Amino acid sequence: QVQLVESGGGLVQAGGSLRLSCATSGRPLSDYAGTWFRQAPGKEREFVAGIAWHDVSTYYSDSVKGRFTITRDNAKNTFFLQMDSLKLEDTAVYYCAADTVVRTSPTLMNYWGKGTLVTVSS
Repeated sequence: QVQLVESGGGLVQAGGSLRLSCATSGRPLSDYAGTWFRQAPGKEREFVAGIAWHDVSTYYSDSVKGRFTITRDNAKNTFFLQMDSLKLEDTAVYYCAADTVVRTSPTLMNYWGKGTLVTVSS
């Protein structure tokens, strides 16, 4: 019912920053929580950050807490992931996803973007 398209990925040096965007369509973003996941080579897809639709509650994985910030702009049907102090281990394909609530398990998500690659170099 909702389509999602990520953008903003690219190559960045360790310690640098990137801002990812997830543009949604088909349904108002206000109907959904926004969530970011990532999948590194050889690893399973993992939860990164989420933001609830009904309030401003945010959730972060321990590995990114204090470095990444998730925000949303319902008027533009877009949510974002500001990534600061990037580390080599942040290299992954980043996916945005939507559901009625924030979910940390990727197997429970039904609406996905196709991903945007973030590569952190030394």
